[in-house]
Amino acid sequence: MIKKIVVYCCCCFFLCVFSCKQEMTYYETSGEIFRTSFHIKYNYSKPLVEEIQSGLKTIDLSLNPFNRESIIYKVNNNIPVELDDCFITVFNKAHEVSVISGGRYDISCAPLVNLWGFGFSKMEAVNQTIIDSLKQFVGYEKVRLEGKNLLKKDPRIQLNASSIAKGYACDIIAEIFDSLRITDYMIEIGGEVHTKGKNANGHCWRIEITKPIDDASGQEKERMDVVELCDKSMATSGNYRNYYIKDGKKIAHTINPLTGYPAESNILSASVVYTDCMTADAFATAFMTMNLETAVAVAEQIPGLDYLFIYADAEGNLHEKKSPNMANNK
Repeated sequence: MIKKIVVYCCCCFFLCVFSCKQEMTYYETSGEIFRTSFHIKYNYSKPLVEEIQSGLKTIDLSLNPFNRESIIYKVNNNIPVELDDCFITVFNKAHEVSVISGGRYDISCAPLVNLWGFGFSKMEAVNQTIIDSLKQFVGYEKVRLEGKNLLKKDPRIQLNASSIAKGYACDIIAEIFDSLRITDYMIEIGGEVHTKGKNANGHCWRIEITKPIDDASGQEKERMDVVELCDKSMATSGNYRNYYIKDGKKIAHTINPLTGYPAESNILSASVVYTDCMTADAFATAFMTMNLETAVAVAEQIPGLDYLFIYADAEGNLHEKKSPNMANNK
């Protein structure tokens, strides 16, 4: 009798293991957040739409400046609010990147971003006098944390975390997946990517980098390169999508906080690979405010960070500058 029970239990065990393996499949979820799209693939036993939406809602309620219920909206409008862990994590990382980049990256430059028409409000005219007046209350050193409160040296200081929030949102969804012991996934939000394990074909995730061709419609997507990611994140920043033409001149969305003007650089696209997507996202933006030589020098100071810069020479020809690990990436 005991032998029969043992045999029965063993059969049930193997049937259970077999059935569990059979249930695992790659699911895909897509949608919109922060006025951009997201695409998520993961290998699991069931779809996780509600879990994903819950994670994205947490980010939205913390860092979306267009959401009147968000923490960052209340911070910008001087409405008393207790900061949450999302806001504090992003603020600290932004401050870290600001220091390393010498102030070329700065989420307190929201008034300047707004001035040029790329933020959550817009001013009608741009001139040096207005830029100088706005720069008086722009600067990462003019705002700090005290517990779960944000202290400003000037109440007119406003923050815009769009250059880091999408990357952090990728990390948040990755944390949810990790808590469920999901070993294979790819999370893409607004072009920023966090990966783990392999794709459905058993290979590292292949992420395409498009050629930096001016196209405000976002429809022209010609492949420039492909990067294979396993357990890594990648963020790409460029001035070939989000821009407008005024008086015959291209006005790009990356603003240099030090000058108050749209950044002018021979770098057309900056892709950064790092362990977490939040860091990659912030540095990709920071590098777009630098010339190629400065960007390479700063990047090489950061352990574990890899880069792929697409830049133009004097004749307008495109070239790539890669860190050693990226050069070996196939």
